[in-house]
Amino acid sequence: MSITVVAFDVDNTLTVKDCVVPFMRKVSGTRRLVKVLLSGLPESLQMFRRHDRDALKQKFVRAVFAGKKVDEVEELGVQFAAKVANGWLRKDVSDRMRWHQEQGHVVILVSASLGAYLHPLGDLLEVDAVLCTELEEVAGVLTGELNGKNCRGEEKASRVRKWCSDSGITSEDLVYAYGDSSGDIELLAEFSSPTWVSKVDLKKVPA
Repeated sequence: MSITVVAFDVDNTLTVKDCVVPFMRKVSGTRRLVKVLLSGLPESLQMFRRHDRDALKQKFVRAVFAGKKVDEVEELGVQFAAKVANGWLRKDVSDRMRWHQEQGHVVILVSASLGAYLHPLGDLLEVDAVLCTELEEVAGVLTGELNGKNCRGEEKASRVRKWCSDSGITSEDLVYAYGDSSGDIELLAEFSSPTWVSKVDLKKVPA
């Protein structure tokens, strides 16, 4: 029996805005986040110019999350996920997602967003799996490091392939995928019917 797998990027594809920085602000406060940015501004600018998003993200993750209790961040993640689900979803894309779910398709989120809020969001949206950037923890405390790689670019494709292998899903089952940026190119290439999400509204049913 064949299945149809559908993948959605999250930030600026399924949502109307990026979620990572607002969540960091929720965890650390605006003043702390600005202090982190200004304290290493030359280094941050160099990373930005080199398009080294992974290093820049790791820098902020370390500053914001190191030493935080996992259960406290998870609770903030649940609150933040509810905020995203109730006000930040792009209507046309979320309508398309619901259509896929109504057809019995297997829907997954594949995102560089953080698992602390993306797993609760996935639960609210009733998706089948969430592949994302995870935070490392030891004995109930976040270390400030990532658990694995930042889930963007080739890492998105790699996560999908591993998930398929673990789930007994073949590459022929990878049909629809939605993304909006250069970080989604490799993800979309894994699927037979990829869609670039732009400012033009999607129709509810794929063409």
